[in-house]
Amino acid sequence: MEVHVKQNQSPREPQQHRARMLISCPDGPGIVATVSRFLYEHGANIVQSDQYTMDPDGGMFFMRIEFDLPELAANLQALENDFSDIANRFGMTWNINQVSRKKRLAIFVSKEDHCLVELLWHWQAGDLDAEIALVVSNHNDMRSYVESFGIPFHHIPITADTKQEAERRQLEVIGADIDVIVLARYMQIISPTFIEHYRNRIINIHHSFLPAFVGGKPYAQAYDRGVKIIGATAHYVTEELDGGPIIEQDVQRVSHSDNVNELKRIGRTIERVVLARAVQWHVEDRILVHQNKTVVFN
Repeated sequence: MEVHVKQNQSPREPQQHRARMLISCPDGPGIVATVSRFLYEHGANIVQSDQYTMDPDGGMFFMRIEFDLPELAANLQALENDFSDIANRFGMTWNINQVSRKKRLAIFVSKEDHCLVELLWHWQAGDLDAEIALVVSNHNDMRSYVESFGIPFHHIPITADTKQEAERRQLEVIGADIDVIVLARYMQIISPTFIEHYRNRIINIHHSFLPAFVGGKPYAQAYDRGVKIIGATAHYVTEELDGGPIIEQDVQRVSHSDNVNELKRIGRTIERVVLARAVQWHVEDRILVHQNKTVVFN
């Protein structure tokens, strides 16, 4: 099937004056009031605000604010400079992102196409407010489909002997302006060196059976054990295999009447949905990472 699309046609109106601020810091009195007053005094209008504290007595505090500021592009640098004093006072880790600047995605895929197709559908419909800059694969199977969307496709084969060189080439084709890498059923382990380039910016998806099954043919193992729940987990990639901060999960009940192929079909559907949610929340600046956990304002 070929779908000819020159570029992402988003139904959303441009939000040239809207920004998002993400904050994490030790909890204490006055944080919300200080940040709100700062934005008010700089002419900004808060349109959404969410906050969460792990423990009011010495725990961590997390905050996400969307605000409108006239002539945002011209005033953003001054706003950031002025806010640094407040950030230093409260010990904040923070950033401000312009909504109109779409995040650039690189999607990595192997042979299974269901997660990649889901992301491309969301992007084509304008539901994924990002730019898919390129797709990288260790197989050529998805080239024609990806290129039918006008998206560059890079085939970089990998063997045990060429893995280091392959990752060097991947970093080369990605360039310096990619915001997040999405592993859409990319069946390769990412090296610690590669991860360090994109800390908390590589999103992976994998099945999450209850109980868990590792190794080959997990769906066959699940069928043999008669599992009653299967699901999927999206998480940031760390050096611990499938052990990074979890962004999103979902499950579905199954029964003795579901054979291995039916379990696979259900599993693919959950993986597609869970990964698409996780990517959307990342590009909408809804995720804050603390240690090996996430706070997701969704």
